[in-house]
Amino acid sequence: MAFLVFSCPSCWTGQEQDVRRIIQALNECLAALPRQQLWKVCSIGVSGQMHGVMFWKTGQGCEWTEGGAAPVFEPRAVSQLVTWQDGRCSSKFLASLPQPESHLSVATGFGCATIFWLLKNSPESLKSYDVAGTIHDYVVAMLCGLTRPLMSDQNAASWGYFNTRRQSWNLEILRAAGFPVHLLPDIAEPGSVAGRTSRAWFEIPKGTPVGVALGDLQASVYSCMAQRTDAVLNISTSVQLVASMPSGFQPAQTPDPTAPVAYFPYFDRTYLAVAASLNGGNVLATFVRMLVQWMADLGLEVEESTVYSCMIQAAAQQRDTCLTITPTVLGERHLPDQLASVTRISSSDLSLGHVTRALCRGIIQNLHSMLPFQQLREWGVERVIGSGSALSRNEVLKQEVQRAFPFPVSYGQDVDAAVGAALVMLQRNFNQQES
Repeated sequence: MAFLVFSCPSCWTGQEQDVRRIIQALNECLAALPRQQLWKVCSIGVSGQMHGVMFWKTGQGCEWTEGGAAPVFEPRAVSQLVTWQDGRCSSKFLASLPQPESHLSVATGFGCATIFWLLKNSPESLKSYDVAGTIHDYVVAMLCGLTRPLMSDQNAASWGYFNTRRQSWNLEILRAAGFPVHLLPDIAEPGSVAGRTSRAWFEIPKGTPVGVALGDLQASVYSCMAQRTDAVLNISTSVQLVASMPSGFQPAQTPDPTAPVAYFPYFDRTYLAVAASLNGGNVLATFVRMLVQWMADLGLEVEESTVYSCMIQAAAQQRDTCLTITPTVLGERHLPDQLASVTRISSSDLSLGHVTRALCRGIIQNLHSMLPFQQLREWGVERVIGSGSALSRNEVLKQEVQRAFPFPVSYGQDVDAAVGAALVMLQRNFNQQES
């Protein structure tokens, strides 16, 4: 079994994952499910992290084996997965790329940007393969035995150089730049069927319909957005605030790298407005680690979990503060050079409660500056669905959400891309039965 690890200069910050291990984990998940339930599977929905790219050889992408009691596929002639977190494309390199004919800018970690980088820095690595896709496109192709992978516009837009209005790649622009356009997948409608399983997969019967792979963002939103008038707020490591745009909305076709809101394809040619902040639960985690390190420097040992619970309790008792914290320690995609700051410091606002309250408020206010409450209301939003690990266990963040976004807020509904992908296929089956 051969895997390619892209050899590159020591200066880049690459993020690659082993496709073999990912598929092994997938097979282990399937093996853990009750066999009698797998027999009843009527269709398969697939989603995964957007932006990333991997390569494989047509007809040699996998080998089906009898893995114990059930048939499984194992990767063969494939590359590593270069993930969305990959940082090898510097600002200077991105500025050297041709301008896309798309409303979305191209960033490091985007599939087409990664391919451009490999074309310049490691062209030999691309010669072993003749197709490319996301990891979830690969899974669908292997399950269905597709000669060429299919990609939804959700994932295509996340790669860059894709025109969502025309539903096509920027082929002329890419060809003129020497881009290997033969690697690009064919485009299919999200929610449509890519094919049928070419073999039995564990206990799932041969011939089971498999949906075109969806983006994790869109599938996650689909899992919990009951009405178009709902907005979804997810605060975990980072933060996403998502609203559904009205039918017929079309984003401007010129990319604006400084815009804090991006528009991603959803279903039925509609769009999601997405404010995605890089600063969420990770900022609170950084603050906790700082406090733990300070106490260690003072000769005191304390667990991070203890510090976290104490600081949230202190902030809950401190209902307001004049202290202002801009928490952008990681910058933002639209403001990459912005750093964090603390202002309006007075001697009366230096308690743990004041600082933690100000930090939680700053996280929400930073999001609000990207997508204000007034804009959501203009778009017809009537309710916010709150989710995510950082939000679910932090009453202070919940209070600040309610303060900045005075809508009814519903908690307790998990945002789950796997559930969303399954619901999309179930809805398709229901529509077919109705018709």
